[in-house]
Amino acid sequence: MIDSLAPHHPPTLDEPRIELPSRRAPAQRRGTREDRLRDMVSEHHRSVWLFVRRLGVHSGDVDDVVQEVILVAARKLDRIEPGKEKSFMMGTAYRVASDTRRRRERRGEVSDEVLAETVDPQAGPEEIVAQRHTRAALDRVLDGLPPAMRGVFVLYELDGLTKAEIADTLSLPVGTVASRLRRARDLFLERAKRAEQRRAL
Repeated sequence: MIDSLAPHHPPTLDEPRIELPSRRAPAQRRGTREDRLRDMVSEHHRSVWLFVRRLGVHSGDVDDVVQEVILVAARKLDRIEPGKEKSFMMGTAYRVASDTRRRRERRGEVSDEVLAETVDPQAGPEEIVAQRHTRAALDRVLDGLPPAMRGVFVLYELDGLTKAEIADTLSLPVGTVASRLRRARDLFLERAKRAEQRRAL
């Protein structure tokens, strides 16, 4: 079932490699577990991929992490409440990404790579360079956040989830989310200010 989620075409440099084939006719695919999983991945895989990248997972591990998220979703599909699909996938992505980063750190492999995201296709060369520079700076500042704060910060500031949604996604009390977000913002602004001062020298 998971193999059927393979891409139709090679990805561009900045795009997630996991894509979905075109859907079958509704009459052929209505109501099956595979249909539900396919719909979940179709709707949420890009958000999951970007979230994993923003958590600082090495580029060589990102697709493996996303694939693991899909496998977990497939195994636990019957336990995922309707309407909670994105929350489940993002929460699973957070845990798998954290485990993957810890394993790489234990092996002494630390990544200093730039956060990769799709650039505006209408942008000119100078705009693309500026976008990549900004994203590289963002990635460096995010790398300075402790993982627990980084997850909350990314979900709130970059993915637009509410504190209640983050609490549900990460299985945390809302008060803990608010506290981590407040500390993450303070630390982010402090590190961003330092980075700006270094560039001004």
